[in-house]
Amino acid sequence: KSREAADPAADSSPKLAAAKHRDETASKKPLCVKAAKEHSIPEDLNKVLENKVMETVLDLFYVKLSVVEMTCLGDADSEGIVSKSVSSHSDLIPGVYEGGLKIWECTFDLMDYFSEAETEFTNKTVLDLGCGAGLLGIAALQGEAARVHFQDYNSTVIDEITLPNVVANCTSEGRRMCTEMDRKASKPPSKRPRKAEGSPDVLNRCRFFSGEWSQVSQLLLNSNKPCSKYDVILTSETIYNPDYYSALHDTLAQLLDRNGRVYLASKVHYFGVGGGVYLFEKFIEEKNVFRTRMVKTIDQGLQRCIMEIAFKNSC
Repeated sequence: KSREAADPAADSSPKLAAAKHRDETASKKPLCVKAAKEHSIPEDLNKVLENKVMETVLDLFYVKLSVVEMTCLGDADSEGIVSKSVSSHSDLIPGVYEGGLKIWECTFDLMDYFSEAETEFTNKTVLDLGCGAGLLGIAALQGEAARVHFQDYNSTVIDEITLPNVVANCTSEGRRMCTEMDRKASKPPSKRPRKAEGSPDVLNRCRFFSGEWSQVSQLLLNSNKPCSKYDVILTSETIYNPDYYSALHDTLAQLLDRNGRVYLASKVHYFGVGGGVYLFEKFIEEKNVFRTRMVKTIDQGLQRCIMEIAFKNSC
């Protein structure tokens, strides 16, 4: 019914589940391919935050989803994903809506890992793949990344969630507008992001894309704008559906720098949709392009992992 996993006791051996799903995955037909699109950044940042209500998590601003649901039931949502998600009571409609409106649990795991491991983003080129709210890419921007690109399957997510969150957190004007919103709502000022204020040209370091991974890859590689490979690719809860593994693997292989790193956060197993860490790890092994290692395991609640992926024979 969603990417959220069910009771972990429902399957005591995720590795056995991985083996079970491997053959099923090979026989499934790929889902529809959604064309890629680059989203422009409006000159008037007031329009980006217009009709938005911001909340805070981990000292970051983010758009309140319930307000987006109310304001996007009309023409603002050309894909119709908000109404479809609300009416079906589902956070996932394969090939239509891939969960980007919601901030998923493993995003916070990966952000905690950045702090614990003192992950360095300075002067790095970063891709937030399957970005949703864009919190991972925002963390990279605040860590002085040279360039951050955001990608989500749905264009509505980019326009109504990701871009407003980036503006709110990474520009002085955006934070000023968020503070004024709190004041008008008679709320105490929201906590400010823990990093120093973003430079005026921070949005010039960002690009925003929607569409299916293979299509976005081709758009980037064939773009008139120069696009070097990424030093770091960040992705959270994107391996829930085994049907997408081939496209994800190919995207990583095409866009990651030879000595780059992918940091992937995931639940060990996604009950009901079949994906998970062990199945994807096996998929990578069989492709023989990357090497992997688990850099963190979280045992509270449903078991979750953070996987580091790098090319074989890379530094």
